[in-house]
Amino acid sequence: MAKKNKKTEEYPEPVTNSSQSEAAKPSGDQLPVEIVRYDLKNADIESLIRTIRGQKVMVDFDLGMLYGVKTKALNQSVKRNIKRFPDDFMFQLTEDEWNTLRSQIVTAKATENKAIALLRSQFVTTKDISKIRTLPYAFTRNGIGMLSSVLGSDTAVEMNIRIMRVFTTAHQIMENNTILFQKVLNLEQHQFETDEKIDHILTKMDEQSPKLLPEQIFQTGCVWDAWAYVSELVRSAKSRIVLIDNFVDDRVLSLLDKRANGVSATIHSRYYEQFQTDLKKHNEQYPAINFVQLPHKNHDRFLIIDDEVYLLGASVKDMGAGLCAVTKLQTSPETILGLLK
Repeated sequence: MAKKNKKTEEYPEPVTNSSQSEAAKPSGDQLPVEIVRYDLKNADIESLIRTIRGQKVMVDFDLGMLYGVKTKALNQSVKRNIKRFPDDFMFQLTEDEWNTLRSQIVTAKATENKAIALLRSQFVTTKDISKIRTLPYAFTRNGIGMLSSVLGSDTAVEMNIRIMRVFTTAHQIMENNTILFQKVLNLEQHQFETDEKIDHILTKMDEQSPKLLPEQIFQTGCVWDAWAYVSELVRSAKSRIVLIDNFVDDRVLSLLDKRANGVSATIHSRYYEQFQTDLKKHNEQYPAINFVQLPHKNHDRFLIIDDEVYLLGASVKDMGAGLCAVTKLQTSPETILGLLK
């Protein structure tokens, strides 16, 4: 390993193949490339591709490391052919960009690919990088492709081909990910629009559906409106339904079957043999409805839905046949049930 020349060199000289003859060296503006003895097949080139200014690039000292040349020699050869490297092929990093990149390199050192770490030990150590005074140059995919015109070694040309293939693969992966990402965005947008439509439909249905008003009056002949209103009360129950009514028949059983699963139903009424037969047959097939014999006749009818009490102006089976009302009371269900005894 040659010692670092403080006047002209930025990095230690690479290890070279001693069998390389002077006659094999390139001439003119071609970049002199020294052949490294290490196998580069395992070098993780993709890890050296960096994103700067929104572009995928490689910096000069990484390229020099892969080609087996000093960074200064690479940049000098590029400057002699500067017309081939416009701004979209190559640009110099700003101080902020270089400081950010330098910190990333130091942080990533511990997890470097072994082949890259071995090369870096021969060309650019972390200590060398920290001492770079000239802001590095970054080469885009096109710029790296143009480097083949100034290279003078079959080894370097082969490495350039490998680098270009990695760039192409990375571009394809990014393009495929972009397409996939766009598809996900489209699906999310479609789902969002669908959810909005559903919310709009549900809102309209809620606006147009009948409300369970605390007070409701039914004119004579409005049997269906009365039946539909009480049916909605039954469907709204979450835990229990209790009907207190002197006169019930099988129509009341049908009404209470509209309740949700798990909601208990109890009827407090007078004993009628026909109804008891209907109730027994009903309970053999459907969720049971309990029956409690009233100790005496009651003038008013009550419907308890969970913790709310409704006063019924007529028996459930007859509601709407004549003018009647349904009123929500402030009294607790336990108060009404306690008065039945």
